[in-house]
Amino acid sequence: MTKTSFLSGIAAFATLAASTTGAVAQPRRAAPAAASGGTATYWMSAETTSGLAAQTGMAPGAPTSGRSLLGAIGAGRGRGAAQGDPYIHNLKLELGSPRRAAAPQADHFIPAGLNAGPSLPLGSPEPARPVPVRPYQGPGGGDGGASGRILIYWGCGEHARSGQPYEIDLSRMARGQAMPGMAQLAVRAMTPPNSSTSATFGEWPNQRSRTTIPANGSLVGAHRIAGNYSPEINFSLASGQDFLAPIAITSNQRAASGAVPIAWRPVQNATGYFLMAVGSRSDNTIVMWSSSEIQFNQMGAFDYLSPEEVVRLIAQRVVLQPSTTQCAVPAEFTQGVQSASLMMTAFGPEANFATPRPASAARGWRPDWTVKLRTRSTYAGILGQDVAAMMRGETASGDSRQEQPRRRRGGGLGGLLGRVVGQ
Repeated sequence: MTKTSFLSGIAAFATLAASTTGAVAQPRRAAPAAASGGTATYWMSAETTSGLAAQTGMAPGAPTSGRSLLGAIGAGRGRGAAQGDPYIHNLKLELGSPRRAAAPQADHFIPAGLNAGPSLPLGSPEPARPVPVRPYQGPGGGDGGASGRILIYWGCGEHARSGQPYEIDLSRMARGQAMPGMAQLAVRAMTPPNSSTSATFGEWPNQRSRTTIPANGSLVGAHRIAGNYSPEINFSLASGQDFLAPIAITSNQRAASGAVPIAWRPVQNATGYFLMAVGSRSDNTIVMWSSSEIQFNQMGAFDYLSPEEVVRLIAQRVVLQPSTTQCAVPAEFTQGVQSASLMMTAFGPEANFATPRPASAARGWRPDWTVKLRTRSTYAGILGQDVAAMMRGETASGDSRQEQPRRRRGGGLGGLLGRVVGQ
């Protein structure tokens, strides 16, 4: 399967998700607030990343295509690999305010323990030019050019259960034929502040500042946000209101049956887990699997989820309990798949703050500001492969680079990634 057909298939699947299942509930966007008054909203999204992104040292906001990952690995770059850090921290800051300013300026003054300087500047992006929406085109570049299929498996276990896989025929979609809908289950997405819902918006990282957050950086301590388009915001984060621990995979090797048992260390304070694998076969087939116990369209499930939503999805048997430490990818998924990506998310808790309510507040009182800290830990790797060992040049049997020069040219992590993304 070529890279174009692989990505086109994923795009087709996303189109099907949006048009037939309503899998991700899209919150209604409000119009920008008035020029003054109202509540300023500040969101901090704190992510701990382990696996490929950590080993290659991909910086926040950097492109994460297969080619960029291959380039970083081939050049031996990466702060994670070079410094021996098994994980990295990513932080995204978003401030939406109903106030307007001709020259917006705001800064987040951070605790010393974050090890990222005294402050992080919140940049206001220029209005984006509208991008024309083009209809889906197949790999040939024209209508009706799609071919191949997508097979979807779900559930932990050595073998897939009856009724699997769910099949999507891309050629039928290209011809405009309706596909049978997957089981509907709306995942309630979170919508942080953005430029379309705010009179003035600022964010970090931005073009002006992309400071690296070190692996030992901590959010615990006093925080202050000050600028010319929002009230001053002050709050403190305590122990437990911090980056989650990294996901540490302890078992990821194919069994004799073809199944791949995955095991991991518990992530402290995690509220639930979700796993997904994606691969391709030589017959123009994309194969997908998720740890959900029920059939549903899993697009969007890797984003941040509120603790309440995680509890709901655990009850629906979509998200795994926080006490879970293992899950097997069924043998049927791996049949004919040369290599597949493995992705995992540990959802974390939130911390919420607001302007203290005065004792004499009127009935319609609203806070001047609110703050939300949301957390998660993510992992991306190769199904059935120890990424850390491969970065050291070791094979599954523990051979070193020096002992396997011939095998390294045609295989290794770069070869596996190339096959996954079709390069």
